[in-house]
Amino acid sequence: MKKIIVPIDFSKHSEYALKAAALLAKKNNATIYALHMLDLQELSLTESENNQQEKAIYFLKLAEKKFKDFLVKEYLEGVKVVPIIKHFKVFSEINAIGEKVKADIIIMGSHGVSGLKEFFVGSNTEKVVRFADLPVLIIKNEITNTDFADIVVATDFSEEGIPAFKSMLKLVDFLNARKHILYVNLPNEEFKTTSEMASLANNFLMKAEGNTDRMINVNFVCDRTIEKGILNFSNTVGADLISVSTHGRKGLSHIFAGSIAEDIANHSTLPILTIKI
Repeated sequence: MKKIIVPIDFSKHSEYALKAAALLAKKNNATIYALHMLDLQELSLTESENNQQEKAIYFLKLAEKKFKDFLVKEYLEGVKVVPIIKHFKVFSEINAIGEKVKADIIIMGSHGVSGLKEFFVGSNTEKVVRFADLPVLIIKNEITNTDFADIVVATDFSEEGIPAFKSMLKLVDFLNARKHILYVNLPNEEFKTTSEMASLANNFLMKAEGNTDRMINVNFVCDRTIEKGILNFSNTVGADLISVSTHGRKGLSHIFAGSIAEDIANHSTLPILTIKI
């Protein structure tokens, strides 16, 4: 982990993310790319081109000053920080920045959303999780260290999830944490018996790693939803990080199928690591 992107909106939650990124950067001698996406939607299309340009320059200079002041933090001392300001809030643009700098991960803060706002609007974090090809580490509260000791790795043991599973293991391997591999069994047509779940896990691990050494770390739980199963199990084992894979669904497929990763990111108080399948 040598290059970290941190989206900044000047909120306390983006500062939580920046602080977490600084802790990881110091451990890995990494560079932080602090990204602020300037929203210029308030510029009126009815104004002349000159007026629009003058306003854009004004807001850009204002953002640069605010950004510079925001990055003056004691915890950033000794950390290389590269500030980046983009003129529009286009979440897919984060991928382009990630590819350009060859980033390893995005770290961002989130306060979560709920109710009608969650359904109709969603959060900036949801949009980043949906569009980003990079792993996204979501920080919900201020953390004082990144010595994650117990990580819950939620998976459905599907073959398409193998690359994301391997990427996650590679990403968190340096943490030397206990990895609790979790499968949530639901009371519906997808319900599986104990022997069926064990067979599914065995086949998955053989295809992913060529052995079943990690079966000792596999856990099966039953719950009414996958989200509840993951959150309840994480509380039981005292996890300090949850890792989930996401398909990054967009449009109608997202509305009808939803995203477990986004739901957990909204409702968990623990840090969440999402990796796209």
